[in-house]
Amino acid sequence: MRRAFIAAAMASAAFTTSALAQDLTVGVSWSNFQEERWKTDEAAIKEALDAAGASYISTDAQSSSAKQLSDVESLIAQGADALIILAQDSQAITPAVQAATDEGIPIVGYDRLIDDSRAFYLTFDNVEVGRMQARAVLEAAPEGNYVMIKGSPTDPNADFLRGGQQEVLQDAIDSGAITIVGEAYTDGWLPANAQRNMESILTANDNNVDAVVASNDGTAGGAVAALAAQGMDGIPVSGQDGDHAALNRVAKGTQTVSVWKDARDLGRSAGEIAVALAGGTAAADVEGAETWTSPNGTELTAIFLKPVPVTQDNLTAVVDAGWITQEALCQGVENGPAPCN
Repeated sequence: MRRAFIAAAMASAAFTTSALAQDLTVGVSWSNFQEERWKTDEAAIKEALDAAGASYISTDAQSSSAKQLSDVESLIAQGADALIILAQDSQAITPAVQAATDEGIPIVGYDRLIDDSRAFYLTFDNVEVGRMQARAVLEAAPEGNYVMIKGSPTDPNADFLRGGQQEVLQDAIDSGAITIVGEAYTDGWLPANAQRNMESILTANDNNVDAVVASNDGTAGGAVAALAAQGMDGIPVSGQDGDHAALNRVAKGTQTVSVWKDARDLGRSAGEIAVALAGGTAAADVEGAETWTSPNGTELTAIFLKPVPVTQDNLTAVVDAGWITQEALCQGVENGPAPCN
């Protein structure tokens, strides 16, 4: 098998191998396959595995860290030669990492940090995603009361995002231009939990809220629903993932930005890395990989892809890239931004 390599352009990565991997099986453990974006990721992973001649098996933990442990055991029992794990809980997944390591099975920590040096970390630059979210909201609302709707407390990405957001907002906070009047984690990244958090913060502040920095499109959707119920839809709200519903909200003006992390590139890269690792390529030998130190001091081998903030100014980009159809993007939009005008 020829050494895998990455050719990185904006939010893109690709790997090639000289021999097919007909005898390899890659197992994928999803934390919660109900979220819209993971179906796109899965299709890209399958595409990469099909191209390599490898087989795909998967499980869905349904937001349960305990179930994810048994899921990984099942994937190992089914003969997985490599694992791609979207961790529900970055700490609770450790026994699964140990079980796989005991069997000599390499692991790709997919999009969410597994804080263990034995797991290859593949994700987008989530601190930069947080910066992009905050920049877009701050530009739209340079003054006023801000709400921070964070991700799941069990996902390190939530704090990476929050750190990037704070970097951008700090000067405006220090000057008194903006005030953070509410902040809450969102258990499981679930939109319903984000909506409840937003409703509570609105009630506590008598609806005196001018902007919402929400950490992904699901939590943004929950925040927008709470705002709409109070007749406040249209105030600046951030998100990420490029969910179709969120991009439609951007076109409508009820969401300010969705930081687009092209899941097709992430999934394709994960599949190709998993095949390479299963075939004997050392993690450090994957071209484009770097040594990265986690906040806890763990040294991991990692690759970070580049995100793109999508606002009304560049909505055409996601249509041109084939990420969403013009019809889906512009549904219910009248006299909107290009290409909805």
